[in-house]
Order: sequence, then structure tokens, then C-alpha cells
Amino acid sequence: MSLDAVLARIDRDLDQSLERLFALLRIPSISTDPAYADNCRAAADWLAAELSGLGFSASVRPTEGHPMVVAHYPERDGTDNRVLFYGHYDVQPVDPLELWQSDPFEPRIATRDDGSKMIVARGAADDKGQLMTFVEAARAWIAETGGLPVAVTILFEGEEESGSKSLGPFLEANADELKAGAALVCDTGMWDKDTPAISTSLRGLVTEEVTVTAADKDLHSGLFGGAARNPNHVLAKILADLHDAGGRVTVPGFYEGVAELSDEVRRQWEGLDFSAEEFLGQVGLKLPAGESDRSVLEQIWARPTVEVNGMIGGYTGAGFKTVIPSKASAKVSFRLVGDQDPKTLVEAFHDFVRARIPEDCSVEFESHGASPALRIPADSPVLAKGKTALQDEWGVEPLMIGMGGSIPIVGAFRERLGMDTLLVGFGLDDDRIHSPNEKYEMSSFHKGIRSWARILGELAN
Repeated sequence: MSLDAVLARIDRDLDQSLERLFALLRIPSISTDPAYADNCRAAADWLAAELSGLGFSASVRPTEGHPMVVAHYPERDGTDNRVLFYGHYDVQPVDPLELWQSDPFEPRIATRDDGSKMIVARGAADDKGQLMTFVEAARAWIAETGGLPVAVTILFEGEEESGSKSLGPFLEANADELKAGAALVCDTGMWDKDTPAISTSLRGLVTEEVTVTAADKDLHSGLFGGAARNPNHVLAKILADLHDAGGRVTVPGFYEGVAELSDEVRRQWEGLDFSAEEFLGQVGLKLPAGESDRSVLEQIWARPTVEVNGMIGGYTGAGFKTVIPSKASAKVSFRLVGDQDPKTLVEAFHDFVRARIPEDCSVEFESHGASPALRIPADSPVLAKGKTALQDEWGVEPLMIGMGGSIPIVGAFRERLGMDTLLVGFGLDDDRIHSPNEKYEMSSFHKGIRSWARILGELAN
């Protein structure tokens, strides 16, 4: 059977796969710092060269920011049924450097007392190690069978860690070339080191800034205190009104489009070895907040939220200054689920705030972006194939999990290219992404390659 031969080659060539990953990890492709622009280009060039060497039609495409890498196997002719694989080659800055136990761009293998191994370097898990699991799976298929079992387009970007500003325009300009039957995204994780997962939902995100103005200048609190309106008080009361005593959001219509969990997903989640106390305890907390009638897993994976991310008003420097500020502002974010409509929610939030503004005050809003939540349909064929492949590799049923955060590329694939996305990754919660001493489990890298090889085989059926 060709799949067995492919898996055997992956096992046999693991050391060479690691060498190639280490070569990519040594390139300091920090996208947010202009000083590393040449390094970002070097990472793109390296990936394009690797893919070209495998037989892909690969090229580095310029953008207003860092370049994209686009590769096709076989070369596009307009008739194939293919999948689009996405990853990003850029990485986060390494500060504070003194907290790293070794050079962040000199990858190493660390062995624990129990014999388990991990790859330590910036980008090991986010996202170079993850994207290379797919590249190495493709390498094994091509080396063993002379080709891939399904047509593949690869898109690697270099600005994911700095806002993906070039991605939207690039997708629009190249929509016909990039469109495929489904997208595959690796920038996710597992439940634990032995249990694979497929992320079937992503929360959307709305970010709003609110500014309340009262007097036309800051006032002396001894002269005006008690008589003049204090915008800090006004805004604090509005923000407090956003939730009731049970943790539910009070904005009218907020829960429209929020669906309950399916029986299958609820069964899986209830059976997980998850402790709310341990989850909160790792950050020095112990009492769950939010909707009091929902579990913590539901709260972070499947329920919408409103959070106040910052408040500014009056004097905040050292010492004390007894003023009544003229203005007060807050940054408020909404995580959306299901079919909640960002535009409708923003309007409802504005109405909620305006209704609580006193007559002698004014309010202004500034939007910082809005995107809807996303779900993979339970009957999606690509989801079924992903589940089968992961169960065959790991020997346990993969979990269908939600993601509390947002991955903008998934929304872009849906909105701009009309594609659903299979979200499969092999990262772990303790991989320390964005932090010093980032790592990626050797088992994640090895079995991740094998998993993608199996998924490609299933997609061909």
C-alpha cells in the first residue's frame, strides 16, 4: 500500500526532516521589525527553493510588506480539484533575550528526564515547525510515489505576526489562482500530547473605542467637584452595565445567532479531563467569572463575550493631580460566536452607550475592526476525512474543539475565496509561543508529518 510506504519513509527520514526545519528556524524572520526585512525575504526564498526542489511550481510574490510564497503541485491548469494549505514563515520578536536559555535562532533538541524530546527555538511551534510538517509529508509522498495523491496549492505569508496587512489585497488580486475545494490551516493545536484535535469553530472579533466628553477642559476638583460631570464616573457606570449579576451581557439582541452545543460536542467536552480550578490557577485565579450557568470550557470556546481591555481618564502619572478630566475613554472588545452579526452588534452597542450618556456629555466611537465567527459544518466532507486520518494515526478519536481566539485568514478564505477550512495543528498549550524558550514537541513534529500524510491520502479518496 502506498500510504504504508510513505509513512515508513517519514520515519526513516526524520533526521533529515529535522535538519531542514533547523535551517528554516535559523533565519530570524521577525516581521514586525523593519530591521529584519531581508531575513523575511530570505525565509520566503528558502521555502520557495525547497518547494521547487520537490517539483512544485513555486515563486516568491512581492507585496507592500513582506513577500508571499505561492506554490502549486501540479502546476495549475484550471481543471484540478485541489486543496490550499496555509502557514506563515514570520515569527515574533525574541525579547526579553536574557530569559532565553540558548540562542533563539540556533535551534536545539532538549531531552527531558523521561526521555521525551523537544525542539527549542523561536518559531519552533509558531509556525515554522507546524508548516514544515505539511511540507515534509508532501516530500514523502512525492519521493515514494512520484506525486501527491491530491492537487495542492501552498500559501505561506510573512506578516501573520504583524497584522497580515498585505494578505487581504493579495487574496483579492489572486483569488482565481488560490481558490480551491477546501483550505488546510496548521496554526492550531492538540488537546494534549496524545490527543489530536480539530478546531471546528473560531470566535469572531469586534474592537471598539469609546470616548466620553464632559467639560471643555480638565477641571480643578476642589472648585468643580460635585457640581461638574465626571466622564470617568459616566463611562465606568456604562461599562459596569454591560453585564448583569449572572455574567450575561445586557446589550439588547446580543445573543441573537448564538446556538447551543450539539450533543456530540457537548458529550466530548464533558468527558475531557479539564479542571477549571487548574486552568485559572495557572494565572493566579480560582473563581470562574462570566455566565454563571456555563462551564469554563463553554465560556472560552463557545460563548460570546464583552471585555474591557483598557480605560483611560484623567491624570495617570506619578504622584497625584486633583482634576476632573474632560474626557474618558475605554477600549472594548467583543468575541462573537455562531451567527452573531458584527455590524448589528456594533450598532446595538452604540445605542446601548448613547442611551446612558447624560444630556451635557457627548460620546464618540472609533472602530478598530470587526470579523464574524466561523464554524465548520458538522457534515463537512473534509472534516470527516480529517477525523478519520487523525484517528488512524493517533489511535484515539480526535476532539472537536472551539478556539477562543480568532484566525483572520480563516475568515478571509470563507469571505473572499468561498472555502471552508480544516484546522489541524500539533501545538500544545505549554509550547510558550510568543515567549522566551518557545518549543515544539518532537512527537508533534514527527506524528504531525505522519498525520498530514494520512490526511492527504484521505482527501484523495
